[in-house]
Amino acid sequence: MEKIRISAVSYTNTKPFLYGIQHTDIINQIDLSLDIPAECAQKLIDNKVDIGLIPVAATLNLPEWHLISDYCIGAVGAVNSVFIFSNCPIEEVKLLQLDPHSRSSNNLAKVLLKNYWKLQPHMVEGASNYGESADANTAFVQIGDRTFGKTGNYAYVYDLAEEWSKFTGLPFTFAAWIANKPIPESFIQEFNKALQYGLDHREDLFNEMEMRKDFDLRDYLMHKIDYPLTSKKREALHLFLKYIKEL
Repeated sequence: MEKIRISAVSYTNTKPFLYGIQHTDIINQIDLSLDIPAECAQKLIDNKVDIGLIPVAATLNLPEWHLISDYCIGAVGAVNSVFIFSNCPIEEVKLLQLDPHSRSSNNLAKVLLKNYWKLQPHMVEGASNYGESADANTAFVQIGDRTFGKTGNYAYVYDLAEEWSKFTGLPFTFAAWIANKPIPESFIQEFNKALQYGLDHREDLFNEMEMRKDFDLRDYLMHKIDYPLTSKKREALHLFLKYIKEL
């Protein structure tokens, strides 16, 4: 049988999934690559992979897509790794630098600014001084491992999953296992078991990981990232896509 090509996000929040994949027989049925979120999405769009753990906003660039897992990268309340870091209160932000690694989180920031905060700052992609501007009215979106231990470095910090929850009353789905074509049900069942194995063995994963002094990785992977793709997270996913289309 031809191996199924899978791209997964290389961030820490994916490590439980990767542990399950690498410690079960599913690893022998796939070709696995690790990428930043934007590259993961592009590989699926370009049909270089069959399944990707992709930012959900990227589904809008796929002619065909299928949710193929019971699991996701989600949060119920604060996620502690997707932020707007700012030099001023959000109401005073005039320029927002977008994260070059992200699709969904940049769009989440745009959705919240338009619909929740009712603001229209200038958005900048590919800022030459990304994350370093001392301008009093500049802020920037940043996601993933690069945010670990940084919340104390900025005057104003907005956790975007928490702000989404305040706005909608729903959890948030950052990334999901998406296929660009139908996948055999037998594989999906085995794949779900592999992901669940990883979640069930997070304590074993912690024994292998290098832990940090400036960030609680255990709390992050046990509590802040919420992995089951519940009906509420599916509702949030589709509501988010609706808001993106209206931007």
